[in-house]
Amino acid sequence: MQIKADKELDTLGLRCPEPVMLVRATIRKLTVGQVLMVIADDPATRRDIPQFCEFMEHKLVQQSVADTPFRYWIEKSHD
Repeated sequence: MQIKADKELDTLGLRCPEPVMLVRATIRKLTVGQVLMVIADDPATRRDIPQFCEFMEHKLVQQSVADTPFRYWIEKSHD
């Protein structure tokens, strides 16, 4: 199932901690309920992005991490 994203963030080629820092900066600009789709190829994002969502209390709607590029759909839960 493909989730409709309101914004797409390409972090290909970036390494920890840059992808999560960009996710944080980008999601702050969204409104509650909007979905950010992140494209990444850093293996650390498989751990870092779910932890970011849990810590910041945003919803990780879906992730595709079997093959690169990895994709994550994050719904902004609050301001």
